[in-house]
Amino acid sequence: MINNQEFSKRLQKVIEYYGESASSFSEKIGVQRSSISHILSGRNKPSLDFVLKVLSSFPDVELYWLLNGKGQFPNQQENRIEEKQTKIAIDNIPSQPEQKIQKPISKTSSNKKEIDRIIIFYSDGTFENFNKSE
Repeated sequence: MINNQEFSKRLQKVIEYYGESASSFSEKIGVQRSSISHILSGRNKPSLDFVLKVLSSFPDVELYWLLNGKGQFPNQQENRIEEKQTKIAIDNIPSQPEQKIQKPISKTSSNKKEIDRIIIFYSDGTFENFNKSE
């Protein structure tokens, strides 16, 4: 369950980080100014639609950080570099099945990281979410 006061503080931090006013922030994510005001005051809880609009408009905001304060904001630069490398690797995959698939570009790192979740987005707007099973 979302703690309204803590969510409001995190949302305010996002608004300030991007140098937005509540009005300009509401325009960028496509909601009414009153929605921002009600959420910031703690009167209303954010809807799923509201959260998704924030995430799609501001890619440095992590879902888990926004909802429950776990994770980091802004999203670390390293994550954005890895996303770009993944996109480059995906763009290099041949469209014809008979061609050989190129090895994805990877970043070597001294610390071991484990994959927690993979999301695949399809061109028709659907997606699949694969979580690490424990």
